[in-house]
Amino acid sequence: MKYRNFGNTDWQVSEIAFGGWQLGGTWGPVDDSESIRTLLHAYEQGINFVDTAELYGDGRSESVIGQSLRKWDGGQIYVATKVRPIRWPDPDEDRPEMRGRYPRWYLRENIEGSLRRLGVERLDLLQLHCWAPDLATSLDWLETINELRLEGKIDQVGVSLRDYRPNEGIVAAELRLVSSVQVIFNLFEQRPATEGLFEACAKTNTAAIARVPMDSGSLSGMWTESTPSTWMENSVQSQLFGGDRFAVTLERIERLKGVVRPYFESLAEAAIRYSLSSPSVSSTIPGMSNIKSVDRNVAYSDGQQFPEELLEKIAEFNWPRNYYKISSPA
Repeated sequence: MKYRNFGNTDWQVSEIAFGGWQLGGTWGPVDDSESIRTLLHAYEQGINFVDTAELYGDGRSESVIGQSLRKWDGGQIYVATKVRPIRWPDPDEDRPEMRGRYPRWYLRENIEGSLRRLGVERLDLLQLHCWAPDLATSLDWLETINELRLEGKIDQVGVSLRDYRPNEGIVAAELRLVSSVQVIFNLFEQRPATEGLFEACAKTNTAAIARVPMDSGSLSGMWTESTPSTWMENSVQSQLFGGDRFAVTLERIERLKGVVRPYFESLAEAAIRYSLSSPSVSSTIPGMSNIKSVDRNVAYSDGQQFPEELLEKIAEFNWPRNYYKISSPA
């Protein structure tokens, strides 16, 4: 396992992290005991950074991770969690007003809940689950967060950007308001690397966390025309890729496979390696539901560089679209 600096902190985090959304049960049936075994195996393989949120299964993901931490007797595991706003802004609104969406009583209540579920005295990284540029000047949230930091309940603070809007994180990085910015970054969403976000992170030593590197499963390379029939009703996948979206996505996947095939054994390998291609990325957080998926992803942490030639070839596959607007935010 390779490790990277986490922005301006003294943390050394595994470049492959453990994404914990699926642990909440909204992607399909999960067995908590199996989830704990998978987490412990990930820790044994060198993964020391886990991302979760209260939203994921209404605290279930946090609780499962907390149980795994109590069973773990090895080195430091950094846990990043999130607090959602009391009211989500409309995903189509360009500049939503954010003052009052993270009120003091609400933040305190949620942080106490996360601490309890995780079984820790201090959160390593608390992320606002929805960041919008108005929060750079509407700083009521920051007053409460700083109170909690002074009380020793939060170490570092980060933000998770709205889906489909990577450039909204530039101001957070430029103002050095937070230690980290979490953003969708994958073969279909390349804008963080091309439109200034990662450049802003590099200038201010703000950690970038790459989320959904597999595009919520599409870039695993394992989809076929019959894949939707295997999805749980009302699961995240069925919402994201329902209707005509699946066929459109599958067609692009098949074309992309042909482009990456001369360079990598699988589309999944290309996807993970691309998500690590920027030095601004401290960690990428694929979801992992079993030991096999852990081993597959860990194997890609070997220092191999993403081919410059291939970066040019995949540029045409940049495909901004907001499929997440009909689902639970990531």
